Amino acid sequence: MYQLPQGQTNEAERAILRRLRVWIAALGLACLVVGVGVGAMLAGRPAVAQNDSQRAAANARAPEALSASFAEIAQRVEPAVVNIDTVSATPQVTERGAGNSPGTGSGNSNSDSDDDSDDKDGGGDNPLMEMFRRQLPQRPSRGVGSGFIVDPKGYILTNQHVVEGATRITVRLQSGELMRGRVVGEDDETDIAVVKVEPLRDLPTVKLGNSDEAQVGDWVLAVGSPFGLDQTVTAGIISTRERTTPVSSSFQRFLQTDAAINRGNSGGPLVNMRGEVIGINSQIATSTGDYNGIGFALPSNEASFVYRQLVAGGRVKRGYLGVLLDSVKAEFARVYGLKDAKGAIITDVREGPARTAGIQVNDIIVEFNAKPVSNSQDLINKVASTPVGETVQLTFLRDVNGQLERRTVGVSVGERPPRGAGEATPTLNATTPSLPKLNSDKPSSDRPTLGLTLSELTPQLANERNLKGVRGLLVRDVDQSGLAYEAQIGENMVIQRVNRIPVNTLAEFERVINDLKVGDAVVMNVTYLDRRNLITQTIIQFTYQ
Repeated sequence: MYQLPQGQTNEAERAILRRLRVWIAALGLACLVVGVGVGAMLAGRPAVAQNDSQRAAANARAPEALSASFAEIAQRVEPAVVNIDTVSATPQVTERGAGNSPGTGSGNSNSDSDDDSDDKDGGGDNPLMEMFRRQLPQRPSRGVGSGFIVDPKGYILTNQHVVEGATRITVRLQSGELMRGRVVGEDDETDIAVVKVEPLRDLPTVKLGNSDEAQVGDWVLAVGSPFGLDQTVTAGIISTRERTTPVSSSFQRFLQTDAAINRGNSGGPLVNMRGEVIGINSQIATSTGDYNGIGFALPSNEASFVYRQLVAGGRVKRGYLGVLLDSVKAEFARVYGLKDAKGAIITDVREGPARTAGIQVNDIIVEFNAKPVSNSQDLINKVASTPVGETVQLTFLRDVNGQLERRTVGVSVGERPPRGAGEATPTLNATTPSLPKLNSDKPSSDRPTLGLTLSELTPQLANERNLKGVRGLLVRDVDQSGLAYEAQIGENMVIQRVNRIPVNTLAEFERVINDLKVGDAVVMNVTYLDRRNLITQTIIQFTYQ
């Protein structure tokens, strides 16, 4: 920097020089900052490009990594997956020209027959040939399914329908070894069976995982023998949890998956990305009998509960109260003034522990051994997993003069009867006399229509219909365009109460319905005859809209 010779400046000039130095220093600092920033930007460009390159490479490797994971899991699981061939005791008539006829469900039950499609003798038009066909020897039916080894001593889990009625069971390992199998136990409620083979060495096994940890979207593999093709592996995801089907029992709340499951996959494992079994492939939803992208696997936690009991005692013992249940839904909560739509409603009481303890219809079970009850299925699970004979504490709400009283009672848990013994299904198809429609809710353009034809249930009519002692309104007809049809109210049901109010006459029913506003909750207490001709009660909940 240029400086004036010392002693040749006055005070004003020195002040100017001082200010000039400050400005020059500030300008230099600014240049330095800008330079550092530009340098950083220039230096960062390769790093950004490098990150993008790494990200692209990682994305490119993702399918390869997933494929490698599938391969590793398959290699780990396949040695424990077996093919199960069965021969049933019931023979079927066979004749020349008959092809294989697939059975129902996801199992693969075929008729073992000669396949001479070229009938040179004239076939059906030749009486002698027809007689010859009828005299051909009868052959037993055969089936094929899957299973998996859960104990090195030879215990195998599979579906009950794979081995049901079998007189001979042949188990084939991945190695090709054939072993004779025997049924240790079966459980109709979950469609599970345990088969035992007698190996000369410890067998490879798979681990039962925790199905409660499975989440929608998780990758899964299904392994089995679709159409008898051993060691077939398919991949998919968990589509949903807690899925029921039209033929499922109270203890079948399936994991739904889009992994390909076909006939013959029954009893095979559904495994997670850790190679743990989280389900047993049991059912498919299909219009053709084959894969449609919707398969159902029984969760491993339920399978584990059943397996332990079958191995220990040959059958499954589940706790039992002797009641029919429904869940507290939003409509019931509104009508009964409950804060939350939680709990299990007693819709009917049969002979059993609950009746002995004084439990009544319309009681709302809210706690089981001091643990909250969320819905009817939750209560069923809690009761079923309780040892028979154990005393439990039930906390419930009872409607007394329009007020819900909280009570607790001890109940000694009984043993659940076989499936079907306690089930009730309404009879909806009995013929009834033709009566004029009753516009019970006087529909107008702005009011919903129930669509019910009702008549008062007189004592004489009740006796004629095996409904002795029942009072209420008999449903004669249900309009399919009305709310009642959507709510699953059926012909021959008897409506006894609507929103906690008894309705024994048409006038009483119309008063309750006419007081409803659009959007109001409706809770109906209904009685009907089940398929065993037993009087059964239930609750119907819907919204008037």
